[in-house]
Amino acid sequence: MGIDSLMRIATWNINGLRARLDYIRHWLDAVQPDVVGFQELKTPDDQFPHEAFKELGYKAVIHGQQRWNGVAVLAKQRRKLELLQAGLPGQEHMGARLISAKVSGLTFINVYCPNGKNLLHEDYSRKLDWFASLRQYLADTHKPSEKLVLVGDFNIVPSGIDSWNESVLHGNICHSDRERAQIKSLLDLGLYDLWRETRPDDAGHSWWDYRGGSFYKRQGLRIDLLLGTKPVLAKAKSVSLERRWRKKLEDLKPSDHCPIWADI
Repeated sequence: MGIDSLMRIATWNINGLRARLDYIRHWLDAVQPDVVGFQELKTPDDQFPHEAFKELGYKAVIHGQQRWNGVAVLAKQRRKLELLQAGLPGQEHMGARLISAKVSGLTFINVYCPNGKNLLHEDYSRKLDWFASLRQYLADTHKPSEKLVLVGDFNIVPSGIDSWNESVLHGNICHSDRERAQIKSLLDLGLYDLWRETRPDDAGHSWWDYRGGSFYKRQGLRIDLLLGTKPVLAKAKSVSLERRWRKKLEDLKPSDHCPIWADI
C-alpha cells in the first residue's frame, strides 16, 4: 500500500508517554491515523511500550530519552515502516529531537524543536543553531520534489494569526523575528504549511498553558505544524484539529498540546 492511497498523517506532543498512554489509546481508536509523530516521550528506548501499541495495530520506530525529549513515529501494521535517521546530525548534545522514517513511499520527519526559554538565555542561541542544522540536514538529504512531510512541535509561532495576543507577545520567545525567520527558511526549501495553506483564516491554536485557565480563555498558540512538499500539498484533502483532545477525558489528564492530522 503506497502513498497513492489515502493516508492520514498526524503530529502530537504528548507531554510524557507513560502519563498519557491511556489517553493516546482513546485517540488512536477514534481518529485512526496511518502514521503519527509523537514528541516529548520522556521515555528511554528500552521502556517504550511496543506491545501496547501492537495491540492497537501499530508498530513504531523511536529515539527516546530518559525524562526529557524523545520522538517516535508510529505506523499502522499494514504500512511499511523503515527507520531513516535517529537524531539531528551535529546536534546530539541537544537530546533526542529528530527521527525520520519512510512510510509506504512517504518520507516522514518528526521533530521536537528546542524551546529557547527567553531571548536573553543561552538556550535561545542554541535554538537558532539547532534550526540552522535542521535546515542544512534537509537541504543535504532531501529534495522538494520528494513526497515528504516535516511534522512536530516547532516551538515557534509562525505569524501573528497563530498567536492569541500578537500585539503583546511579538518579540518574546516563540514570537521573535529571528525564530520566525527559521520557519521561513524551511519553507524556502520547498515546504508548505498544510494548515495555513488549507485554512488561511483559522488560527488553529494547538498549545495552551496548563496554568491560568488558558485553554478555556482560548489563549493558545499554533506551534505544532505539518509541513509538506508540493507533491504532498497537491494531495492534501483536509487538515483537522479538535479541541476536545485537549480536554480531560474521564479521569485522564490531557497533554498541553492537541493533535493535528491531515488526509493526503
